[in-house]
Amino acid sequence: MGRPNFERLEVYKLSEKLADEIWQIVKGWDYFTKDTIGKQIVRAADSISANIAEGEGRYNFQDNRRFIKIARGSLYETINWLSRAYKRNLLTNEQTKLLNPIIDELSPKLNAYLKSIG
Repeated sequence: MGRPNFERLEVYKLSEKLADEIWQIVKGWDYFTKDTIGKQIVRAADSISANIAEGEGRYNFQDNRRFIKIARGSLYETINWLSRAYKRNLLTNEQTKLLNPIIDELSPKLNAYLKSIG
């Protein structure tokens, strides 16, 4: 069995990149912060790529579209948590400058991928 098709998708690679960058940031937070906002933001970010993968594995357009919509919801949740983290001084300006371009690229690619299915 070859590699799954979703691993070749640029939108999937970008969502992995976002999740991995967030993971690295959250690892440096104190216990309370990790246990509250940290777990939430990591789960939301990881959910983006997980739903892209799951949708691709469903092999029908309707299910795939549904999972991409869930991935988009997870992206918006991630954006929300990043905003909360920034307002609580948990993110540095450098970290924000690193994450914002990924989000700015991922959001339209996720929408374009959704439109391309079916």
